[in-house]
Amino acid sequence: MNDTAPDDRAAIVAESQSRVHADAKPATGPLAKTRRRVLGRHLPSRMQWAVLSWALSLAILAGGAWAVCPDGQCALTDFDRMGLGLAHDLRSDVLDRLMEGVTWLGSLVLLLPLTGLAAWVLFRGGRRRVAGFIVLALLGSSALSHLVKLWVTRPRPDLFPAWSTMPEDWSYPSAHAMQATAAALALGLVVARRRSPWALAVVLAAAVLLVGLSRIYLQVHFPSDVLAGALAAVFWVLGLYALMLQRKMAGDVVKERGDAA
Repeated sequence: MNDTAPDDRAAIVAESQSRVHADAKPATGPLAKTRRRVLGRHLPSRMQWAVLSWALSLAILAGGAWAVCPDGQCALTDFDRMGLGLAHDLRSDVLDRLMEGVTWLGSLVLLLPLTGLAAWVLFRGGRRRVAGFIVLALLGSSALSHLVKLWVTRPRPDLFPAWSTMPEDWSYPSAHAMQATAAALALGLVVARRRSPWALAVVLAAAVLLVGLSRIYLQVHFPSDVLAGALAAVFWVLGLYALMLQRKMAGDVVKERGDAA
């Protein structure tokens, strides 16, 4: 039988809770301050995350360029040959019409007005930073893709006849893939800040996948163009997000606690 009185039990519970809260408070001694300063120097801030992401984006583009055009001499890789051959073997009237339609989802002709409209709505609603983020995500990825095209100067595929009008610019990387990926990821990150839109994420991912496949199916891009462009766009947008919209990164939080201590 428990002989502890109700008042004694309440006192014990209150004392244990006060100890838990006391233990949860951040330490303020010299050792704790030194630890926060050290962690603050080693955990990346928002700017460092952005620079790291952009460096990865450039590394992907540079690495892909070296793989497909070593020493400035562009060649058909086995990966590209297999992808273009598979797309050629799958050709049908139904896929022709489908791919010619969905490929426009990666064009600035469609993406630019839609992004501009979304940015205008966000701006009018007081979300100016978010509006700037989605515009810069699209325009930055487009500019980056065209600059790299001028640097690599990879010719367009000619292994099989193209089923669409062949663009006049260079092949690597795919601007359609970069633009579609950047626009979709930016929109997904913005919406995810308020809810978990799994259905939207699936739709956006499917749209990006179809755009990339359409460029290969239409024989206007090598598979490596599409893959490098999509991956580079992902890290471009993630870096921009970290810099413009991420509230607190681990390094920022630790540094602020160290300064306040």
